[in-house]
Amino acid sequence: MRSGLPGRSRLWRWLELIGEHNILVSSVGGQGGVTLTRVLSTAAFSQGMNVVVGETLGMAQRGGSVTSHVRVGPRVHGPMIPRGGCDVLLSLEPAEALRVAHYLGRRTRAMVNTALSPPAFALLGDARYPEAEEVIGVLKRIAGVVYPIDATGLASEAGSTRSMNMVVLGAYAALEESVLSPTSLEEAMVASLPPRFLEQNKRAFYLGSEAMRKLIP
Repeated sequence: MRSGLPGRSRLWRWLELIGEHNILVSSVGGQGGVTLTRVLSTAAFSQGMNVVVGETLGMAQRGGSVTSHVRVGPRVHGPMIPRGGCDVLLSLEPAEALRVAHYLGRRTRAMVNTALSPPAFALLGDARYPEAEEVIGVLKRIAGVVYPIDATGLASEAGSTRSMNMVVLGAYAALEESVLSPTSLEEAMVASLPPRFLEQNKRAFYLGSEAMRKLIP
């Protein structure tokens, strides 16, 4: 059973002790990884936490890899998570999780969207693209815990697949190890997202949280 706010309070004290909480967002351009990063950093700032963000955008507008580092805590200075230092991975595409595997370790809790978004060369049959089940299997040998979530399907249920990033955010909000409160995350959504899409994104957020609670023992 989850311990709710008191448990999160203990996590915040733990954060003060160990000095950092590292969130890695992996995606391809157009999936909303940068927006997800903005919501996370806004929520951390609203809670009075020190937050440093680093991004590797690549060909973000053409479906290229996009990786964002969100580092929270009193002892965080550099923008990049050290190798093996990722506490939480939020991956909007399964194969993209493998690209950042060197940041993962047994401390990592990984939330992975199971819907594939293969590049053009894979769609044309020029190369084999890994299935989601294969990726999940590899990640389970690297990370501490892996939570596969059909974020794209849940986003469609909420109204649009473009809200898939908020499904993954909702999953993070339900994670016991999250140091960002659901309230601060929702307030950050209001501050960061276009008003006309807010209700749709909130529905996606709630669906992600519900799905995550079903996966937590």
